[in-house]
Amino acid sequence: MTKSVAVHFVRIEGTEAGLGRIGSRTVIADRPQGMSGGQGLGFHGAELLASALGGGFWNELHIVAHAARTPITVDSVKVTMGLAGNPPRVVRAHVAVRLAGSDPDQLRTIFNDTTEISTVANTMRAAFPIHFEQLTEVP
Repeated sequence: MTKSVAVHFVRIEGTEAGLGRIGSRTVIADRPQGMSGGQGLGFHGAELLASALGGGFWNELHIVAHAARTPITVDSVKVTMGLAGNPPRVVRAHVAVRLAGSDPDQLRTIFNDTTEISTVANTMRAAFPIHFEQLTEVP
């Protein structure tokens, strides 16, 4: 069975920014201040793409950990995307993740399993390489 997701964007009154809505949740899309009428009120396209990758991975880390009944803390997920070309397109992504928990082996398993099942990452991999890195705590 195929699932679908739909977001509807409408203009924010008095701006050229778009308010995207799914149920009661919202996101703002806009260009940087001074670029093509943008006011910097929200994310531009590449930022939305990076947010989808990072936010999806954040959620999926928790899903995998809960399914494994492994208590973890996701401290951070940082996504960096490289752009090139004219018009620009994303050519690579790096996802750096900091996890905390009592068992380093379990953390590694949760991390590795999540890199395999991530919906957004699996979709994007067809377009550009994604490097995942599990950061370790520095004493």
